[in-house]
Parts: sequence; structure tokens; C-alpha cells
Amino acid sequence: MAAGVKAAELRELSEEELVTRLREAKAELFNLRVQAATGQLDNNRRLQVIRREIARIYTIMRERELGLSAAPTEVTAS
Repeated sequence: MAAGVKAAELRELSEEELVTRLREAKAELFNLRVQAATGQLDNNRRLQVIRREIARIYTIMRERELGLSAAPTEVTAS
């Protein structure tokens, strides 16, 4: 995944899924930083992509907190 996740894709996720994505992105960022420190990192651009993805997730979470956007509602089958 060379490109980052689009904000529209993230807005379609529930709160729990956003938290999971955030956790995964932070873990990947940590691993990339370790690789960079040890000289094993092949793609330096990936660091920036992951940092921006984390920022997008935080932005969407904050928008929901302020009421600027709403989490998607699940449609239940009747």
C-alpha cells in the first residue's frame, strides 16, 4: 500500500474500527522508526504516509467528538 488511506474511507468506519486502525498504524510507525534507526528501512516515504494516516484518523475522531460529522449508522435487516 504505497498510498495512504483516503479520509472518505475512514469516515465510513465505526468508532471501534477507527481505534483499531489507529492502533495498527501506530504499531507500524514504531516498526518503521526502528527500521530507520537500524538502517534497514527501504522506503522512507512510508513514514510520512503512516504519519498522515494517523493524523487523518485523529481528525475524524475529533470531528465526531465535536459533532461536525456523525459516525455511520448501521442498517439492520428487518
